[in-house]
Amino acid sequence: MITARAAATFEPVGRSVATARGFVRDALQGWGLTEIIDDAVVLTSELVTNAVVHAGTSTEVLCLRDDNGVRVEVVDRYPERELPVRDTSFTMSNPDREGGRGLLLCAALATRWGVDYTAADKRVWFRLDAPDRPVGTRSAGPRLPDDQLPVTESRVHVAVVQVDREGAISSWNDDARALFGFPADQVIGKPLNDLAAWPHTPGTGTGIAEALQLSRWEGSYGVRDAHGRTVPVYAAHLRVRGSDGEPSTVCLLVRDQERAVLQTPQRSTNNSDQNASEGTSNSDQFEAFIGSPRPDDLDGLLQRTVERARDMLDGDAAYLLLATDDETELEVRASAGLPSARQRFARVPVETGSGRYGSARMPSVHEDLTAVPGAVPLLSGTGMRSVVTVPLKVEGRLTGSLGVAAETPGRYTNEEALRLQFAADRIALAVESARLGEMERLRRGSLSFLVEASDLLAGTLDRDQTLALMAQMTVPTLATWCAVYTIADQGSDPALSYVLHEDEDRIDGLKALLSRVDPPDPVPTPGARLWTAPNEAAHSAALRASLRDVVLGDYGRASSPGATLATAAAVGGETVVLPLVARNRVIGMLTLGKPTDERFRQEILELAEDLSRRAALALDNSRLYSERTAISQSLQKSLLPPELPEVENVEVEVIYRAAGEGNEVGGDFYDLFRINDHTYGFAIGDVCGTGPEAAAVTGLARHALRLLAREGLGGPAVLERLNAAILDEGTRSRFLTLLYGELRPRSDGGADLQVVCAGHPLPLRLRQDGRVEPAAEPQPLLGVIDDLELHQQHIQLDPGDVLLCVTDGVTERREGMRMLGDDGLAEVLTSCTGLNAGAVASRILRAVERFASAAPSDDMAILTMRIPEEEQAA
Repeated sequence: MITARAAATFEPVGRSVATARGFVRDALQGWGLTEIIDDAVVLTSELVTNAVVHAGTSTEVLCLRDDNGVRVEVVDRYPERELPVRDTSFTMSNPDREGGRGLLLCAALATRWGVDYTAADKRVWFRLDAPDRPVGTRSAGPRLPDDQLPVTESRVHVAVVQVDREGAISSWNDDARALFGFPADQVIGKPLNDLAAWPHTPGTGTGIAEALQLSRWEGSYGVRDAHGRTVPVYAAHLRVRGSDGEPSTVCLLVRDQERAVLQTPQRSTNNSDQNASEGTSNSDQFEAFIGSPRPDDLDGLLQRTVERARDMLDGDAAYLLLATDDETELEVRASAGLPSARQRFARVPVETGSGRYGSARMPSVHEDLTAVPGAVPLLSGTGMRSVVTVPLKVEGRLTGSLGVAAETPGRYTNEEALRLQFAADRIALAVESARLGEMERLRRGSLSFLVEASDLLAGTLDRDQTLALMAQMTVPTLATWCAVYTIADQGSDPALSYVLHEDEDRIDGLKALLSRVDPPDPVPTPGARLWTAPNEAAHSAALRASLRDVVLGDYGRASSPGATLATAAAVGGETVVLPLVARNRVIGMLTLGKPTDERFRQEILELAEDLSRRAALALDNSRLYSERTAISQSLQKSLLPPELPEVENVEVEVIYRAAGEGNEVGGDFYDLFRINDHTYGFAIGDVCGTGPEAAAVTGLARHALRLLAREGLGGPAVLERLNAAILDEGTRSRFLTLLYGELRPRSDGGADLQVVCAGHPLPLRLRQDGRVEPAAEPQPLLGVIDDLELHQQHIQLDPGDVLLCVTDGVTERREGMRMLGDDGLAEVLTSCTGLNAGAVASRILRAVERFASAAPSDDMAILTMRIPEEEQAA
């Protein structure tokens, strides 16, 4: 017979598989079938995957419970889809294959399974029987290995102490004597309160007496033994009625480290009827309410706690605070009945004064807050007169504080404090467990956030982009708005460099506001510090705008105060400043803000501090890179020749590409300069290597060529003296290939050239008829041998001829095993017949770039000279 039923429908999307698993798990957990949950979840996952991923239809999951177990049905809308059957032709040689794995698992794990077809759907079902339990079993746990069982002494002593109506001990067994050292005749008739060390008593000496009046109680306290020492115990109290009608309380006690002997498992959520029949106390009802059913998230659990606490003590307001890790501050996490100013994440100190009422570590009752102003800062200005607060503790450690307040004085006494403390003790562990779970999720999310932020910041060396990334990573993840101030050097004031708000319409108003406010002081102290200047300035501006609106009305009003009021609301919450410190210097400040009545969580501030350290280093790196690049480019530009002179009747074009990011000149160089009225010198060379070291030799070569050529020396003499100068550099010298020539235009429209090719790729001459031929012979390179003898060669260029000079970055362009080479260059040049000098150079560069997919790894220089044909020259 079916005793319970649960059903849900899932869309044909991948996330439905996880949702279906959670649905089945929750259903079976609620039915108490914990032993078969894992198998049911595995089988459901496989069958729903087949339906939503492979069949591609919506899927219904139906769970049916009976007296012996559960049946789970997975229904899809694809009845034609074939299913593998268990016969000799179907095998599962590869366990990782998808087809049929779900049904094989059904066969392996399920008690029974099957497939039912209709015209509209297909229904795959499996049944899991619940394990048999001994007759009379109310609850049972799984078998555990010996090393996982609770640890106790070899002889477990369970003290049984019976207390009468007046709280006096009426029965004391031998185990009680063994635990505490008192024989029965010394304690019978004495109040149990004389022996109990009650840790959470709101008053003095009355807590245990009131606890003994409850129908059932379970928890920890201390009992003083015969030697005056306090023995921590775990106790279970049950209020009973004797045959004579007299009530008494039976107390079972064990050492606290052996609490597993008495500690009852956490109750199931559906026990409200049982509680009602047993007449449980308000604290038991409170615990049952929290678990009916318990919210999945921490915020839901805390909010329900404060609402239940307020109702339980008939209060007007309630609040719950959680302690920080160092137990120095408490953070508001939930409230009910308090004005909006008491928003979440406001922080108050744990110790607000001397004595028990100045510490959140002890329960306290304030009968009239007006008699002690500021005793509870959170309630200042709320109209609350009386309040009871109790701590939440786990294993003696403060984890939070729970308070209930009322608008009338004298509402609460120690009795209400004790009831609230019992409730707090019951839920403290659940709250702490949920808080630790939330903290773990936050830590994982924070780690992921910082990893992504580090990758993004490391991906750029541009200052403006780094500033934008800093703001975009904080808004809206960490804050509602953000402003970045930068400090150029130690003597300058902070400058507002970037502003961002999650609402783009608020950015201009926020930027204008911050521009009117003095920037925060560049204090290097790590951590976030409050900054109230924007809030104060915004509210002052809003007040002036409102007054002006009231006084002037529709006359003379420059603008509506709406924008000013909106800006004031945008910055009306908490604002913090974090220093940007890099290399022991404050280079700026990261400012984060919240709108009105909102505050930052401590975990968010800690994450923002981690981010600020990474962002500061990235910002400083971008500054150093910008400075280095500016200096490098300035120096490199000085190595490039000035504007090239115009040569009569000769077209000249130069294309230069330096290898390496940020380099404008490297090992390859070129030059074209006037020697005298009728002669021009030109050069194209390649220093061994690339980068700044090669550029230094480049500068030496280019300036030496100009100086020596203008002294009237011929080409061979110029290069021989340059060779000697390079060798004089010693260890800093680098060998150099160089093509140097002198150009003299002729009156008939042609040009005469004298060239020396010292180890450099040979120049190529393109004839007007399309023929390509080398225009020089190779000779030794420079910077290697002392006694260098060179000679020059004469070249005559006629109208329409082109002379192409390149560096080896062009001819040695590679793609895998292929290389462009001299032949490939000559082939490209052949196709340039009829093109002017600029078009020839561009075509050569385009051919080199397209030869390989990767960016060029070597410097390249291309120098083309063309003699125009007569009609073009005319």
